Amino acid sequence: QVQLVESGGGLVQAGGSLRLSCAASGGTFSTYAMGWFRQAPGKERELVGGINYNGGNTYYADSVKGRFTISRDNAKNTVYLQMNNLKPEDTAHYYCAARRSIGTTVPRIYDYWGQGTQVTVSS
Repeated sequence: QVQLVESGGGLVQAGGSLRLSCAASGGTFSTYAMGWFRQAPGKERELVGGINYNGGNTYYADSVKGRFTISRDNAKNTVYLQMNNLKPEDTAHYYCAARRSIGTTVPRIYDYWGQGTQVTVSS
């Protein structure tokens, strides 16, 4: 079973950038697809995007397309979420998630979750 620990959250002004990291342990990282989710107060958790097991395919929600980039380093067992041109509506608790999956498709449903990291964007 894989364990996930996110880092890199914080407070940033609108228009700024942050990079979140998610370190995985306890599993063969290169056999997992990885996703990033977020949940704002009073809202449902939403899928921000995901990346397949080898980084060959990515998926992004329309709300972040063109601003956020997901990448992974399988040698470091880490997945990243680069967030540029941040907006106040990006304020949320961000979670990474994993699903055992070897294929080109990026999953929308995940099995393992980290505790998350808070991102706050001020206007």
